Amino acid sequence: MGTESGLRAVVVTGLSGSGKSTALHVLEDLGFYCIDNLPVALLPRFVELWQASAEEVHRVALGIDARGRRFLHDFPKVFAELRDAGVVLDVVYLEASDDVLQRRFSETRRPHPAAEGGALLDGIRVEREALSGLREVATRIIDTSAFSVHDLRRALRSFLERPEADPLTISLVSFGYKHGLPTDADLAIDCRFLPNPFFVEELRAKTGLDPEVARYVLERDDTQEFLQRLCDLLVFTLPRYQREGKSYLTIAVGCTGGRHRSVALVEELRRRLESLGHRILVRHRDQTR
Repeated sequence: MGTESGLRAVVVTGLSGSGKSTALHVLEDLGFYCIDNLPVALLPRFVELWQASAEEVHRVALGIDARGRRFLHDFPKVFAELRDAGVVLDVVYLEASDDVLQRRFSETRRPHPAAEGGALLDGIRVEREALSGLREVATRIIDTSAFSVHDLRRALRSFLERPEADPLTISLVSFGYKHGLPTDADLAIDCRFLPNPFFVEELRAKTGLDPEVARYVLERDDTQEFLQRLCDLLVFTLPRYQREGKSYLTIAVGCTGGRHRSVALVEELRRRLESLGHRILVRHRDQTR
């Protein structure tokens, strides 16, 4: 099974209620042939059937129900077999915060598959722990807590359309600590030591995207030194992340509310990293809260 198959497969998995079905609909719109709830043990057989078929299908998305014990036992071996067969395999792991998952299940009135008749929150936590190993091997982790369908579409498109010549994509996320850390962050940077525009009356209603707020945050010696030290750290670490095979790095920059300082810093960090030739994606998670 060592020849190049020409097939790109995206496995969509993760926590119940995190948006796997929605993600498959998005991937279908992006031109992927989608199959939902395929047993993991059948994945190699699926590739064999595809190789023997005359169908002109080169991009497949597979929705895998990660709740089965067989899946949790077999996925490392099966994924390795697929890659040995020449399949370009990405594993997209979707998750959301406990409170968001609770709300989603409450709104739909569906029982959580891991709750087994017990408390909903207990079921969510049991599943999160059970899937921790799968999360570790995911190519891309997406926290859908604050996502609309359009946000999920953008995240999937940016990930799947990453140019092969640029194997590391950097996602910059601004956030507010009072709303919780982004669970998909690889690095979290705290900028709450900088003066807060929230306490300046004429700036309070604005965000870090407004020039007045950006100037207030950026035109300070402490901010400039902080940005320079952060960029120096990234210049050192990014090639090493890439050398270890990481294809997607999420850097979260947080202030108190996620509207002023973190937004301004992320925009400036975007400018500096793009000037160094990096592919940058930006999301301001809490800017409108």
